Amino acid sequence: MKTKKVQIGKIVIGGGMPIAVQSMTNTDTRQVTTTVAQIRRLVITGCEIVRVAIPDPDAAAAFAKIRERVSSVPLVADIHFDYRLAIAAARAGADKIRINPGNLGSQDNLKKVVEICREKKIPIRIGVNAGSLEKIPGKSITARLVASVVRNVRTLEKLNFKNIVVSAKSSSVPVSVAAYRKLSRVLPYPLHLGVTEAGSKHAGIVKSAAGIGALLCDGIGDTLRISLTAKPEVEIQAAWDLLRACEIRQKGVNIISCPTCGRTEVDLIPLVAKVEKALSKVKKSLTVAVMGCAVNGPGEARHADFALVGGKRMFGIYRAGKFEKSVSEEKALVEFLKLINSSHDF
Repeated sequence: MKTKKVQIGKIVIGGGMPIAVQSMTNTDTRQVTTTVAQIRRLVITGCEIVRVAIPDPDAAAAFAKIRERVSSVPLVADIHFDYRLAIAAARAGADKIRINPGNLGSQDNLKKVVEICREKKIPIRIGVNAGSLEKIPGKSITARLVASVVRNVRTLEKLNFKNIVVSAKSSSVPVSVAAYRKLSRVLPYPLHLGVTEAGSKHAGIVKSAAGIGALLCDGIGDTLRISLTAKPEVEIQAAWDLLRACEIRQKGVNIISCPTCGRTEVDLIPLVAKVEKALSKVKKSLTVAVMGCAVNGPGEARHADFALVGGKRMFGIYRAGKFEKSVSEEKALVEFLKLINSSHDF
């Protein structure tokens, strides 16, 4: 679904631009050095937009110092309760302001935030969450989420402000998916996708993949955050894995490997883990297949940049779909990685 373009620092989302990956720092924002260090780690991992919590005036003052030290990535100021923090962050150089209509206060407060964002040409994300949903009529959480987003968008539009991004998150996958599908039909603004409070690393990635992945395959979404009770770097890794799985952005290595069965005659599970770890920092788009038998192995090899196909304690190594050589199971990992590294400058 094509949406309007919105500029967030050096990144443009919407209008058919690449879906941007983002995360949020979990450091104490008032600890400037610690927060800057985490932002830099996120950028190295592949984060394209970083959100920072601004809970009080001290954090707003620290945000100004963080902004001075970080120029490689857009910074979003996350605001709740106090509109004055949004104004301070905008003046400090925020590239976007996220507000939650459920707790910002009066319309006069919103108007003041709009005025500074218009002056600074900063977009506003209307970030509605089921857990902090404003009092608004509706028979279901989905209907209330959508109504809250639309109501607040119309308020900004009446203030002649259309530099808008929207989100409607729930911890429920079906609720989130239904809300975003509805919003994609009624609003032209970029959609920030997410299943909020998704849980710990494993469960949260599954829920996020189910919800965000369904929307991405529908052609819905302009930027995303996978929200996990885990290090934010894990969120970025999972986001890229999801985009690769949906065949939307192919940055990094896409590993294809079989689930193993009684036909497998090589020790495939630890081998795949070692290949994945060895190639985890590769930024170029590559498809690597590691297969355990002759049923699907040769077919997957023909479609991969590199492939390792096992059987009877031997492996065949393929490059660009063509057979290169056979090696013993003991030498397979070393020979395979040697071939990949010699073929590409990573």
